[in-house]
Amino acid sequence: MQDDKSVSVTDRSETAGTPADGTGAPPLPPARVKAMVLVAMAATFMAMMDSYIVNVAIPSVRADLGASVSAAEMTVGGYILVYGLFLVTGGRLGDIVGYKRMFLAGLGLFTIASLCCGIAPNPEALIAFRCLQGFAAALFFPQILSIIQTSFEGERRDRALALFGATIGLAAITGQLIGGVLVHLDLFGWGWRPIFLVNLPLGVAVIAGAALTMPGARSTLRPRLDLPGVGLLTLALLLLSFPLAEGRTAGWPLWCFVMMVLSAPCFIAFAWWQRRLSESGGQPLISPPLLRLRAYRSGNALFLAFFACNAGLFFVLAIQLQSGLGYSALQSGLLFAPLGIAFTATSMALPKIMPRLGLHVLTAGYGLNALGYLVLLLTALASGDALSGPMLIPALIVIGVGQGLGVSPLLGAALSGVPPQEAGSAAGVLETVGQLGMSVGITLVGLVYFSTLGDAGSQHAYTHAFTVTLVLNLALSLLALAFVSPLRKAPAAASAGA
Repeated sequence: MQDDKSVSVTDRSETAGTPADGTGAPPLPPARVKAMVLVAMAATFMAMMDSYIVNVAIPSVRADLGASVSAAEMTVGGYILVYGLFLVTGGRLGDIVGYKRMFLAGLGLFTIASLCCGIAPNPEALIAFRCLQGFAAALFFPQILSIIQTSFEGERRDRALALFGATIGLAAITGQLIGGVLVHLDLFGWGWRPIFLVNLPLGVAVIAGAALTMPGARSTLRPRLDLPGVGLLTLALLLLSFPLAEGRTAGWPLWCFVMMVLSAPCFIAFAWWQRRLSESGGQPLISPPLLRLRAYRSGNALFLAFFACNAGLFFVLAIQLQSGLGYSALQSGLLFAPLGIAFTATSMALPKIMPRLGLHVLTAGYGLNALGYLVLLLTALASGDALSGPMLIPALIVIGVGQGLGVSPLLGAALSGVPPQEAGSAAGVLETVGQLGMSVGITLVGLVYFSTLGDAGSQHAYTHAFTVTLVLNLALSLLALAFVSPLRKAPAAASAGA
């Protein structure tokens, strides 16, 4: 945790001596700032953990509720789908009604939805409550980045973003491990239900902490909610994301491709409406000038490629370890731990690294990330059928270090030129692109993996499919690296044009 001098709440112009809410109130005491950061990170962990914690509980859910494979998978996909659909809207609502108010409302709904998931009597109810959970997470999660963006500056913002990035990585890595432990313990004979019920005490504690520590900041320029924009964007994302999430399970029927094709005119209509609303003096859901910020555009492209690569690896690696190599869910989760430890340790060391390297840290981070994938591929090629989980650990550590260097500075660099009144929607767009990247990555990588595997079930077939798939992962990591240069050069270009 940071010391008292590492973080403070300030306005975007510290020399003015006023906080981000523009009220002229004095800066918050360091102890309260520490508590506020802790609360924000706890909420971050909850939202990200619930994207992964259900994976290892699917067999238990199926056995207890008599759910089909597709219904059980929708308990995972429903959360991610709805979460991705409403992130931009949730971010804009924070701009309108205030980040703290939307943060508390989303957390409250998330906690109630978690209780409902934990007592769900059948698969249909569980899927519905998981979708409600995803909607609630979309309401509170963008507010975390907005609060960081509007309340911190300079090195202090870098520290907060480093902690934010470390928390995301820790939640992603440990989510499956925590789920495996809770299902294995079978607390009170409740089977899979504690993976949701664990959110109740945590949610209540975070709500209380947020109510006590977070300032009720509001932008002096408060936009209205662009309802036509919400409708068009939600429809476009649904038409694209749903077939990506469910196409493989359904066997890629014609309707999947029809939906994806129909998403294109919806995105075009959304862009046209945003431009028209902006030109007529209205307040669009996504301000078109945001997309003219070079750093923001490049950051979104990098986010898409990075999350596609990362989610694709997590997806096939979990299958390879359990189905291909015969590891249990708990053993599989433990093998992700070295990557998570490397990610977290590197993220926490960033405040000392950033002053020396600046945005060159992005080149180092995504370069190491690509190197890790290359080492992973070479390890699989060299080992062949003798491949084992521990052999992958060195490459996973390199990947973890690279991602630890890259994620937090990416967030800061992408949002660096965003006006305070647009912080919520800008953060929502960034997170939505990340979620879309996850869907695209899982779809593409899964398609290559299962197409190569075919109907074979031998260890040789699994290892061969895993090796072929790593070529695509390496390509995606190199694509992410290619977007670093325009992102890193963006601040210099903006300064030259000023």
